[in-house]
Parts: sequence; structure tokens; C-alpha cells
Amino acid sequence: MCGITGWVDFDRDLTGQRDIAQAMVDTMACRGPDAEGLWIREHVALGHRRLAVIDLPGGAQPMPFSQHNEDVVALTYSGEAYNFVELRDELTANGHVFRTDSDTEVVLHAYLQWGAELVDHLNGMYAFAIWDTRREELLLVRDRMGVKPLYFAALPHGVLFGSEPKAILANGQIKPVVDADGLRETLAFVKTPGLSPYKGIREVRPGHVVRINRDGVTEHRYWGLRSEPHTDDLETTVRTVRELLDDIVTRQLISDVPLCTLLSGGLDSSAITALAQKSLVATGRPPVRSFAVDFTGQTENFQPDFMRDTPDGPYVHDLAEYAKTDHQDIVLNTADLMDERHREAVVRARDGLSMGDMDTSLYLLFKAIRERSTVALSGESADEVFGGYKWFHDRDAVRAGTFPWLAMRQRMDGGWDRLLAPRLAKKLAVADYVQHRYAEAIGEVPALDGEEPFQARMREVSYLHLTRFVQNLLDRKDRMSMAVGLEVRVPFCDHRLVQYVFNTPWSMKTFDGREKSLLRAATKDVLPESIVQRVKSPYPSTQDPTYHQALVESVEKLIAQGDSPVFDVLNADMLRAATRAPAGFEQPARMGLELALSMDKWLRIDNVEIAV
Repeated sequence: MCGITGWVDFDRDLTGQRDIAQAMVDTMACRGPDAEGLWIREHVALGHRRLAVIDLPGGAQPMPFSQHNEDVVALTYSGEAYNFVELRDELTANGHVFRTDSDTEVVLHAYLQWGAELVDHLNGMYAFAIWDTRREELLLVRDRMGVKPLYFAALPHGVLFGSEPKAILANGQIKPVVDADGLRETLAFVKTPGLSPYKGIREVRPGHVVRINRDGVTEHRYWGLRSEPHTDDLETTVRTVRELLDDIVTRQLISDVPLCTLLSGGLDSSAITALAQKSLVATGRPPVRSFAVDFTGQTENFQPDFMRDTPDGPYVHDLAEYAKTDHQDIVLNTADLMDERHREAVVRARDGLSMGDMDTSLYLLFKAIRERSTVALSGESADEVFGGYKWFHDRDAVRAGTFPWLAMRQRMDGGWDRLLAPRLAKKLAVADYVQHRYAEAIGEVPALDGEEPFQARMREVSYLHLTRFVQNLLDRKDRMSMAVGLEVRVPFCDHRLVQYVFNTPWSMKTFDGREKSLLRAATKDVLPESIVQRVKSPYPSTQDPTYHQALVESVEKLIAQGDSPVFDVLNADMLRAATRAPAGFEQPARMGLELALSMDKWLRIDNVEIAV
């Protein structure tokens, strides 16, 4: 996994702009601590920071391909192509000669063989840029599910791009300005594909190719969810899910550096960990390392809340003992979570707002893991694929006529927009914006002729999660992991599994009357009974009352100072009320406190201008 960036300008000679291009590369240092590279020609500069995972000596980038002593194509690549061995064999049979054992070179030769259609041959998570000197053309490519990020900003005569917005901002031609839509996106928790918080900066949409040449910028979708009849019976469906998972996990265990799994004690991470262990043992390799995050006193003092019925700790240890993993807990306390260095690191990595202690703890978990492993497998996205969240099973949320997670959140805390300064609240009209984006998303859902109304609605709900909700979580995981140079793989985002389960009827997805029935049935043979029976529990949040008190004190200090740019956005009176409200993760007050501290750091660190 790596960081990529670049600059194309058809009206300018970039060979004299190495310092600026290098500044863009430098912003990606955390994503690629092992090496760096810069490839510059008259109208293009490609930059790269490398995290070496496969073929450690041979995968240097940007990687050019030369003919007659001239570079005709160059690639800067981030990600993993899990089928690169098969692709290399196919390309070799077509006459291609390889100098390295890296998947990067396979992707480069795939372009030489198939052009932009190479995307149809890749299985993996990736974001890359290919410059074709012969055509004077740049291709920006992002994987089907959007696991790896890629941003771009159109210029009058070209484009800037990078794995993160900070790489683009380092060029100086785009300023860190957040306009009305950027602020709406930031506050709405919708993550509209293609948008970023910053004016002028867009994301390459998942499953899309962006083409830049002298005629301008064009976008093409090469993959999207399709609605098709599901003809397999239940037994066949369960067997197919398991066969897919076995293949996916085995493929994603390929690594030339230490590898581990993230374990929460839930069904998703436990299934990935157990299947990884099974595959490793079968091939005579050492047991899988597993890591879990926990908080001081969390198990002993745990109190059930709206989202979580049980603490993770006991279930983590059940799975680790049952599967015989090499396990380690990473235990955090309030001082760890409130450390200003950690909170600042999270906001810098995010290029925007954080999710409070859930982001900080994830960052610290990854930081600790990185001391022992370079690659981790995660259970992320199983809830979106198999229907695990509470709101999938809440009749009112499903029927609400908006994004179901926002319908449930509205019932819980009223939404963050209540904290906005009155002037902004009226001007932004966040609720109207959300409904516009909801209608837009529903309009994309591929219908299936003859589908009965409830099944059609659950197809819509699944589509919303697989194209909107999951993007927030994938971005969070990428930013927190790459901030410490850790590669996190997401087996449940394999497009074959996503497409297959998307078309499985909701009655099959809940055939045992519970959430994620298919996943439970497909993996129960490798799990202890405690995990099989455990009810869905999201990523943990600390319940330590000292953490809430520390938040209150920090926000009171912010209010007393009175000079924070956050008060141009948020309502100071509402924040004062939040400091006096009862403690508790599910209390809207705590979320408001986290929002204020996070936004203050973001606006200060990135020198953001709010242009509303």
C-alpha cells in the first residue's frame, strides 16, 4: 500500500517544477515510509511513496515502461491486485517479459495489453494513475468498491491528483476552501460518491476511470452493482458464500511482510480471523497474529447501550483461544485518547472531521500493530454486504424515506445540524440536502423486474449502504491505517462476493430470523458457539466517565478562549449546554463535544476557509 500523487499541465513545462511536485509527494510520507520516487516529463509529474509489501526490492515507483530508450508509459500505483499471479501468467503467454515479481509491474503490462480495459481483469483494492506518452493522456483508476482513495482537481489545462486532498493542496493552485455543499457533506454523514469537503477537489468514484487529455476531463464507470435474479437455493447460497470467502481470504494472505488480523469478537472479524488461521495452518505457516482494541476497565464496568449489548473482550478471547491465534490486546485509557498529539494526528490524517474516540482508538490500535505487522485483514463491510446494522431490521428506519442510518440517528440525537450557528443552519438546510442526495441515490438503484415491494425496498437499502454508508467507514479505515504505514485489506469488499450477496433475497439474508444469517451459516464451523450466537455490536467506544469529563473540560476551555474558528460554524450556546449534560456515549451531548474539538483542530491545522 502506498501514496500516489501527480500533476498534469498541457500548457506548462513541469520539468522545472520539481520542488512543488516533491512537496506533493512529501505529504504522502506516512502512507509510504519505505521509499519514494518522482518521475517528471514536460507536461507530467508522477509521485509515489511506497509501503513495500510484495517484491520488496523490485517494486520501485513510479514505474515506467520503455521502448527504444524512451519511456512510453509510466505508472504510480497504490493497492494490491490479488490475482496478479494469474494475470502475470496470462500476460507472459501473450509475450510480455517481466523484470520483477511485483503486482505493480503486472498492472503496468496489463495496460500495455488491454489499455483502459485492464480494469476488467483486476481483482483487488487499488488506486492508480497511468500516463501514456504516446497519447499524452492520463488515466486515474479506482477499485470497484472504493477501498483505496483517489482525489483529483481539474485545472484550466490539466489536473492535480493524490491519494489524499493534502497532496493536491500542497501544489498551491487549489486552496483549502469548504463551501456550502462541502460543509453539508461533512455534517450529513452521507458521503456522496465523487465529492470531497474541499471546493474544487473531487474523488474518483468507485468503479470509475477518469481520463485527462488535451480535450479535457471525462469519467467512465467500468463497474457497478447489477440486479439479477437469484436462482440458487439456500443450501447452494450458503455454500457459495463460503467458497467465495475461502478463496478471497486465501488470496489476501499473500504478503512478503508480517501479516495479522483485526479481531473485535464479532461475527465479521472472527470469521476472517478463523478462515485466515485455517488457510495458514493448511499450508504449514505460523498461526495468524490477531489484535484487538480495548479500554481500561471496559469489560468489568460495561453498561449496555442502544447499540452495544456486550463488551468485546470476552468474545475476542473466546475466538483467539478457539482458533489458536497469536493474540494481543491493545488497551487504551483516557490519557491516550485525549493526548493532543494523537487527536491532531487523527485530524491531519482525515483531512477533515474525526469520529472522536472511535477514530483516535483506531489510530492507536493501528500504530501499535505497525510495530509488529505491516498488513492486516479486517472484517469491515460485512454489515453492509450481509445486512448487519440495527436499522436494516428496524421497520420505521427502513420505511423512513431517507437514509435508514440517518432516520435512526435522528431518533437518537436529532442530528449534528442542531449544533450549527443559527445563520448557517438556515442557509445550509442540511435536511433538504440529505433528501436531495437520498433521491439521487435511489434513482441509481438497478431495479429487478417483477420484484415484490418489500424485497425491492431491501434492495434499495442494501444499495444505499454499499454505495454511501460504507464509503465513510472505508475512508476512515484507510486514513487511520495509512497514517502509520499499515496496509489494511478488506476481504468482504471483494466485488464477486458483494455482487452475489446483493442479489440474494432478503428472506435468505435473514433466514434464521437474525442479522447476517448467510455469513453465520457459512462460517459457523470455524467459530466458537459464543461468537455464532453473539448479537451485532459495532466498533467499541470507551465508557470511562473520565473521558467524558475530559471532553467537557476541553470544550469549556475552547469556549473560554473565544477565538476558535469553530464558532463561525457551531452554536456556542448549544455547546455550553452540552458541557452540562449527563455523560454517556449515546448522549447527543458527547457527540457534540467530539464534533467541536474535531472541527476546531481541522479548521486550525489545515487553515480551512469556510465560504458559506
